[in-house]
Amino acid sequence: MMRQFATKEQLSGIVAAVFGTDRRVLTANRLPNGSKKGVYRLTLDDATSTIVYIWDPAEDYWSDVQGADRADPADTFSHASGLDLFEAAVRRLDSLDVRCPRLLFADRSRSLYPADIAVVEDVRGGTLEALLERDPDAAREPLAALGQALRRMHDHPAPRFGKVAVVDEDLPVIGGSGAQIILERALADVEEAAERDERMRGGRGALISALHGLASRVTAPPRVGVVHGELGPDHVMLAADGRPVLIDIEGVAYFDIEWEHVFVRMRFGRHYAPLGRDDLDPDRMRLYQLAMHVSLVAGPLRIAGGDHPEAAWFRDLAATHAGIALAMATQSAP
Repeated sequence: MMRQFATKEQLSGIVAAVFGTDRRVLTANRLPNGSKKGVYRLTLDDATSTIVYIWDPAEDYWSDVQGADRADPADTFSHASGLDLFEAAVRRLDSLDVRCPRLLFADRSRSLYPADIAVVEDVRGGTLEALLERDPDAAREPLAALGQALRRMHDHPAPRFGKVAVVDEDLPVIGGSGAQIILERALADVEEAAERDERMRGGRGALISALHGLASRVTAPPRVGVVHGELGPDHVMLAADGRPVLIDIEGVAYFDIEWEHVFVRMRFGRHYAPLGRDDLDPDRMRLYQLAMHVSLVAGPLRIAGGDHPEAAWFRDLAATHAGIALAMATQSAP
């Protein structure tokens, strides 16, 4: 499809409505790291800047490759995109004193732009990922602050699992337990990946057996807290005071905290220690780790089949995780 992105003229109307007509947009740049929504940085003529989020199918590279069954908000892992999810996540994170971009304006009227939009603060301190690569010593303080924020999130007494926007409105969710949801999702991911990847097709039986075996060992009661869902160092910006700011928060949910820690441990690698905790269930961690790798085969192969400009990168990512998943399945064999 030919994607139509927002123009400077369209975004100028939003700025006028939010900040007044005495401020002019100098530049409007679509940032390259968004695959589910449009993220635009606007620089204004008073030397300030702001960010505009746009939830429009033309901005969402997943919209043409996701199955219809993945759009149900009652499904904790359905497509996490939309203004409702963003606003609910902001409210919950704010209540826990966890920084995310400050919401300045939200609009569903379609009078300023033909899609739901939000205007948020522009956090200009760079990503924690970049700081870890450039100066690990300087990253110690924000990393420790992130660990404290994660503990507040994960220790929050969640009423039940599900998307924050759904649970906080007391709406129904699908599934009996976190482990069962992850198992069913991973089995579906194996089938999807096997259709697209020869190695996964050859290892299908071993993966299915390993997933069932690991799931059968999960017996401890779950620890359900507030999880980000995709918390890598690239999803943590740094405020002017050095405080970590979580971005891409639409996937915030109440779920087993081991699911978060498997991803965080993988993404932060040798920097994970300040974020870890010693009360995680090892059986859930093993199941969720294999499920995470399988997900990181199926999902990237799915989006690589569309028109995303970084399709080759997604295929390489899928190949890496296919190798890890298949090795884990072999090691888990009885």
